[in-house]
Amino acid sequence: MKTILITGGCGFIGSNFVRYLSNLSQEIQIINLDKLTYAGNPENLLDLENSKNYKFVHGDIGDKSLLDSLFKNEEIDFVVNFAAESHVDRSIDSPEPFFETNVIGTLRLLNSAREYWQNLSGNKKEGFRFLHVSTDEVYGSLNFSDPAFTEETPYQPNSPYSASKASSDHIVRAGFHTYGMPVITTNCSNNYGPYQFPEKLIPLMVLNALEGKSLPIYGDGMNVRDWLYVEDHCDAIWSVLKGGNLGETYNIGGCNEMPNLEIIDSICSLLDEKTPRKDQTSYQDLKIFVKDRPGHDFRYAIDCSKINRELGWKPKETFKTGINKTIDWYLENTNWCDHIFNKSYQRQRLGTQA
Repeated sequence: MKTILITGGCGFIGSNFVRYLSNLSQEIQIINLDKLTYAGNPENLLDLENSKNYKFVHGDIGDKSLLDSLFKNEEIDFVVNFAAESHVDRSIDSPEPFFETNVIGTLRLLNSAREYWQNLSGNKKEGFRFLHVSTDEVYGSLNFSDPAFTEETPYQPNSPYSASKASSDHIVRAGFHTYGMPVITTNCSNNYGPYQFPEKLIPLMVLNALEGKSLPIYGDGMNVRDWLYVEDHCDAIWSVLKGGNLGETYNIGGCNEMPNLEIIDSICSLLDEKTPRKDQTSYQDLKIFVKDRPGHDFRYAIDCSKINRELGWKPKETFKTGINKTIDWYLENTNWCDHIFNKSYQRQRLGTQA
């Protein structure tokens, strides 16, 4: 039995990865360490609370004594670090929490993992892995004609969020080159799917539309992103954790480049079909264009040929199939959405003990 420490496992991608592992095998022991900030939602994993192979720990990756205790007592085999502040707009308004979590937190987590790993021996030491989950935003912005980001693309972060993630990537890289730590980094494109906190584009547009609220679009809506269905991302992370080369980076993309305006049009069309408005008007009528975000990167695009070539991974979902599943999930989980908006999930969060 392998024991995996997942940090940030109550967030969007982290909770999907916890569920992915739980469905994959009951022989995997999952330790979920989450600080439960505003985006950490215990309701994301309520169905696993009583699972024998799942344990939740309320705590901070910046808490060195807690980390040391977890590594020692749980005999960790793998670390997958999702813990991060990740919303660009919030990083523009208040950068410091992003550097506290994404930089200092990652450094402390890595240091605890290194000290633990250095005291291991035999197969336990040989098999230990630290996988750091990062973003394509560290590479900066592309024009329409530019080739997609590869693992060799120079870092050019343009927001406080992407600058903090770029810093964390460099810390992890240094862990390999200085100490020989068995680390791997993944840089993913924009994720979407179930359990995504509704400040992000796709759930924000779905839920605003259902409530008859305006659908705000930055600038002219032509900023391009590559969209990755979250379950495909989880599958890619597992592939890298099992077979990725130590010290290397793997880009993970959905092969679905689309401008934001086209994403929103797709959402409106599907909602028109699945749950028409009572006045028979289209959800498209709710679209409004607003002032562009400061420093808004124009285009992201991921070349994921390395992970396909070396590990045989490629996304299973097209955007058409993925967005259908995503909208259906939000329509079928209105209680989860209501608890976000009335903030009752926070009352549950505050009642969780370390």
